[in-house]
Amino acid sequence: QVQLVEYGGGLVQAGDSLRLSCATSGRTFSRYIMGWFRQAPGKERKFVAAIAWSSGGTKHAEAVKGRFTISRDISKSTVYLHMTSLQPEDTAVYYCAADTDAKSLTTPSWGHRLASYDYWGQGTQVTVSS
Repeated sequence: QVQLVEYGGGLVQAGDSLRLSCATSGRTFSRYIMGWFRQAPGKERKFVAAIAWSSGGTKHAEAVKGRFTISRDISKSTVYLHMTSLQPEDTAVYYCAADTDAKSLTTPSWGHRLASYDYWGQGTQVTVSS
């Protein structure tokens, strides 16, 4: 069984920074893409950032470009989301996910599609007060 566990969320003020981490455990699996998504109350889950596990190539949603950065530590099987200049509209539950299909990387929109991901964490709450 594969488990993804996110941590690092919390309550911060506008302008603050946070770093989310997502550690994987359980059986060994081939991951090709790791992604971060977020879901605000009453809204759909949306793409935030993704990283190609082997090459380190990244993608970020327009709403977070220049403020958020995804990275990974292969030796620790951990993916990070460094968030700076947080705003109240960043308030959401943040989820990490793993895509185990190598073919996903061949599409121009790799990383964006929720349905491409096979494993999900339970989420960590990020609340930004104004």
